Amino acid sequence: MLFQTLYIEEEVASHPRVLEITGRFPEAKIVYCENYGEVFNRSAQSFRLQKQNPSLILARKYKNHVLEAPEGYGIGASENYYFSHMLNCVYDCRYCFLQGMYQSANYVLFVNYEDFFSAIQVLPSRHETSHFFSGYDCDSLALEPVTGFAEACLDFFQQQPGKLLELRTKSTQIRGLLGREAMDNVVVAFSLSPENIAESLEHKTPPLQRRLDAMNKLANAGWKLGLRFDPIIYHANFKQHYDELFSQVFSAIKPESIHSVSLGVFRLPTGFFRKVQKLYPEEKLFAGPMQDRKGMMAYRDDVEQEIMDYCKQQIMRYIDNNAFFPCLYD
Repeated sequence: MLFQTLYIEEEVASHPRVLEITGRFPEAKIVYCENYGEVFNRSAQSFRLQKQNPSLILARKYKNHVLEAPEGYGIGASENYYFSHMLNCVYDCRYCFLQGMYQSANYVLFVNYEDFFSAIQVLPSRHETSHFFSGYDCDSLALEPVTGFAEACLDFFQQQPGKLLELRTKSTQIRGLLGREAMDNVVVAFSLSPENIAESLEHKTPPLQRRLDAMNKLANAGWKLGLRFDPIIYHANFKQHYDELFSQVFSAIKPESIHSVSLGVFRLPTGFFRKVQKLYPEEKLFAGPMQDRKGMMAYRDDVEQEIMDYCKQQIMRYIDNNAFFPCLYD
């Protein structure tokens, strides 16, 4: 990916990572700012227009490096946290909450990685294992050739045996993972959708087969895999399309490489939903059988129950119950 403009906070202008990244884009225009919010949070920005040619903003994150994961978000641990070294995603998925959260489609990269790791290290732990999720406000691997964040993250978690890291992605940027020994406390989790859904709603993402190829390479190298069927999108032939997806995925991936499988339905905070609906008024996704449920736009109870029951029934044909984690937010 080429960036025509790099915005840089003055405080981090001489940071080694900033110097390395700017060296990758010698033709880019450099614009300095005091705080990334001057660029990222300003009003009257066009998310749709910026998404066509986003800029990269290099900044420092000062607080809230690690946050508790939302209720119902997890793969088996009692302590679940997430952290975001980057804001916004290189992909353009119509169902993504980020386009409803932010004014800007530009990417913010926080270059002070060590502060994230320090915050993780000092968290008090009441249990033997705690889980940490990367890829909540971005894709964990898609911009790895530029950021090197996953590489630094793996170096840190290699020294933290009681902490498990999930790298959530739709990307095939796995070269760095394949170049090192697999780690027991790392799960590489891929978000997966039927081909018809990916083609219509997951713009700029690698096709399903390329993701499966990447997953197989990781499995053969000893990495644990997570399968994330989330969000499930309800449509006229959803049973047929998800049947085909589950069959394709579970026939392609070695069972012993699967760490966990999660399942969740499409939902957005109501405010975000309204904002995204205005961005894409022609999008059929937002005209589905939705209702406002406690500040969350989600499928009607009966529709959600049908989705979860049917998809769980099909998934359980392929895995043991202890590997299955439904995403339940009510």
